[in-house]
Parts: sequence; C-alpha cells; structure tokens
Amino acid sequence: MSSTTHPCLVCDRTDQQVPLIQLQYRGQSYWICPQDFPILIHKPEELIGKLPGAEHLAPHEHED
Repeated sequence: MSSTTHPCLVCDRTDQQVPLIQLQYRGQSYWICPQDFPILIHKPEELIGKLPGAEHLAPHEHED
C-alpha cells in the first residue's frame, strides 16, 4: 500500500481518516470525502480557491 495521504478538497481530512473519492479535473487528480461530495454537485462555488476553475462550474439544477 502507498504511504501517500491525500486531503479532501473541502475538509482536509486524509484517506487515513475517511474514505475519499478520486476525481479528475483539468488533467489533475483531486480527492473529496463522501460527506463533502454534495458540495461539488450542489454548491461548487464553495470550491473556489480550492479547485482551480471552480468558478466556471454550475450547480445541478433541480426539477421540482
């Protein structure tokens, strides 16, 4: 197993503390924990400054 730890984009917890989901964006790998994953979908503006280009991501539009 690798000794490299990866931080969650949002809470900075590592894969040693919580499960992390790896995502690819703009040729880079990032990790996010399941607790913070909804931010990526519903409130990507909260990732500005944490994920390059997040200001260009649109939140999921809900159909009521």
